[in-house]
Amino acid sequence: MPTASTSIRQAPAESGVRTLDRLAADAQAIDGVWSEAVEAGDFIVIRTRNSVYALVALGEGRYRATGGWFEATGANGSDVRIAGCTWGGAAIHTRLVAAAGMFLEFDNGVRTTRIKDVRVFRTESRSAH
Repeated sequence: MPTASTSIRQAPAESGVRTLDRLAADAQAIDGVWSEAVEAGDFIVIRTRNSVYALVALGEGRYRATGGWFEATGANGSDVRIAGCTWGGAAIHTRLVAAAGMFLEFDNGVRTTRIKDVRVFRTESRSAH
């Protein structure tokens, strides 16, 4: 019979289940491009399973997007915000711009296929610092 201090809802540590608590705890360990590290003028190339996207950081969380869905729909050069990245579910990392293995979501509702590679190119003035 369990005592008052025993939790019967606790999942075993080795369960491998992705809970929201576990995702939140592991979020900072994700090797990706974080929004606070991006500055105006940065150029980000994101290769997904099906497409390649190019983003130019405009500042204040805005990006000029080309490639992928934007090219296919005639929306190349659209100014968008990035909602964040997911593992394919509803939990979204809102401060994450892009990370390999995840899905990028734009504020216009577009979600990419799984990200394979991310590259950031800095402007010359920033890379000299």
